[in-house]
Amino acid sequence: MDKAMNPPDPAIAHHAALDARMVAAVRGIRLLTLTSWPASMRAPFLESVARGNPQLPQVTYPKHDFSAARRELDAIDSALDDTHPLGAYLRDSLRSWDLAAGLLESLGTPAVDHYSAQLFGVPAQPMPGNGPSTREAARHFIQIAQELDHELLAPEETVPVSATALQLQLQSDLDDFFNARIISVELDDGLIAKAAAGATRIRLRSSASFSAYDRAQLFHHEALVHSLTALNGRAQTVLPSLALSSPRITATQEGLATFAEQITGSIDIQRLKRISLRIEAVAMAREGADFLQVFDFFRQAGQIPEESFSSAQRVFRGVPTGGGAAFTKDTVYLRGLVSVHTFFRQMLRDEKLRYCRWLFAGKMTLGDAQALAPLFEAGVLAAPRWLPHWIQRANGLAGALAFSLFANRIRMDRIDPVQ
Repeated sequence: MDKAMNPPDPAIAHHAALDARMVAAVRGIRLLTLTSWPASMRAPFLESVARGNPQLPQVTYPKHDFSAARRELDAIDSALDDTHPLGAYLRDSLRSWDLAAGLLESLGTPAVDHYSAQLFGVPAQPMPGNGPSTREAARHFIQIAQELDHELLAPEETVPVSATALQLQLQSDLDDFFNARIISVELDDGLIAKAAAGATRIRLRSSASFSAYDRAQLFHHEALVHSLTALNGRAQTVLPSLALSSPRITATQEGLATFAEQITGSIDIQRLKRISLRIEAVAMAREGADFLQVFDFFRQAGQIPEESFSSAQRVFRGVPTGGGAAFTKDTVYLRGLVSVHTFFRQMLRDEKLRYCRWLFAGKMTLGDAQALAPLFEAGVLAAPRWLPHWIQRANGLAGALAFSLFANRIRMDRIDPVQ
């Protein structure tokens, strides 16, 4: 006789139903989409720059009303049990979505800065381990880049790659990884950013040019973290919200994606410089710099006008362009990278590298991977179907992390110069 199946845990079933309600409630809260500028703003601005008379962009945002969604979020919150791991996860997620709704209802006002700071942090925030501030870390990498980037660039790395060529290359890489067409790579004339990733589609701006490093960075960062976690999250029947880009998971997502670049040798000094320049620009805007000053900051740092516009637009998403406020999402990259790197090292030390793999089972925070561990162990939450090669090869990953643990004990100020 077949063994009788255990009845479903009522608490799990209850919170799964609440999670499904949350997914439905937040469907229209698309933070990055609704804060981004129309692509049509780029050409007129760049033309005014070319004429020598740059004009401060004026962005008109549509009014949003998420009161119905926020009432539903409140109702879900009142029905959960935050002593249960799923209840605690839901409570944190509900708060994040409510803040995102408040931000979108405030588009075009300085209040966006207030909401953004709560969601993503600010440049003055200390790095993990109570280290230097995020802004100080960014300035460190900017200084190193200024000293080394031209010296370290090989001639072949300076040859631009067209969007069309990169589309073909990246599509081939992805098809080989999945042994099927799971993620498509498309060109998009209307994209302001150079690239954007969804669960099944990666878009490249048609007019952009790319470097030799961009192919590997897009593959490991966009496809095998952002897209992969969304795809794996869609397989979660108990927590379908693990497929969503909740604002609360941004630091871990971007940190994990940047860590993937680092562990695969795909990150270069120019990439670190771009990330760090954005953090400095966020700080400048919050201190009063307007869009024109931030745009000029990126140009002075070596970016072409088109990329300087794109970089400055990231800083001023949703906020007035006259200065004094910023969209602070770009501050999470360095802070997230250090947090994820530290987490991986801790899991190696505690013999829990499986926790690192669970980070790919959906879009979650580092804390979620630990708090939800009993549910992964019990099979309530599904292990990730797809994993990047670098995390499947546990011995290689452990070797890199073990060396990192040892190297951090070395005091550089006590080393004699190499003779």
